[in-house]
Amino acid sequence: MRQYAAELVGTFWLVLGGCGSAVLAAAFPEVGIGLVGVSLAFGLTVVTMAYAIGHISGCHLNPAVSIGLFAGGRFPANKLLPYIVAQVIGAIVAGGVLFVIASGKPEFSLSGGFASNGFGEHSPGGYSLLAALVTEIVMTMMFLLVILGATDKRAPQGFAPLAIGLALTLIHLISIPVTNTSVNPARSTGVAVFVGDWAIAQLWLFWVAPIVGAVIGAAIYRYLGAEEA
Repeated sequence: MRQYAAELVGTFWLVLGGCGSAVLAAAFPEVGIGLVGVSLAFGLTVVTMAYAIGHISGCHLNPAVSIGLFAGGRFPANKLLPYIVAQVIGAIVAGGVLFVIASGKPEFSLSGGFASNGFGEHSPGGYSLLAALVTEIVMTMMFLLVILGATDKRAPQGFAPLAIGLALTLIHLISIPVTNTSVNPARSTGVAVFVGDWAIAQLWLFWVAPIVGAVIGAAIYRYLGAEEA
């Protein structure tokens, strides 16, 4: 149960830190942190939690990562569903806390998107469904490659959190204009449930694409990382 609780708390921090930076600080008048700041915020949540709870739960914080680690032979099947449930609960709780904070501003409106992921007219840059699908698959694929490689027992020890956090930062720098960057179904769900409407209608893509990408990434690393006989 401590592992599941750690995943809940860790995912809570990821969504509060990442989406919170997007909702509260990205476009703050004159001193907003912008896309670079939001990208760094997501990366920092992973780095900080990896050091805080990595030794407890492995610090997945992401259903696609858990599924990818399972596909890569690094995670047992019997823990998969509880991890995913814990991650989604943590994300929704974080979305609720963020909503309470953000709604304290008189002009706050969910019409701004509340950091939800989307495509078409709900993509920050107006990118199509196909562009969003390809982006989320490829970005999650590369994320899993980095995770599996950095946590390989042959990799330099102690640096995995930095590699993984920097990878997530880079992923956001690339793909925020396309989908607002998901690569994490829990992160997408945690804010979409408060927006409802289009955010829920488009949520399927941000479950399907990251999971597909994670499985592809795991398959590639199983080949690349196979030890010589």
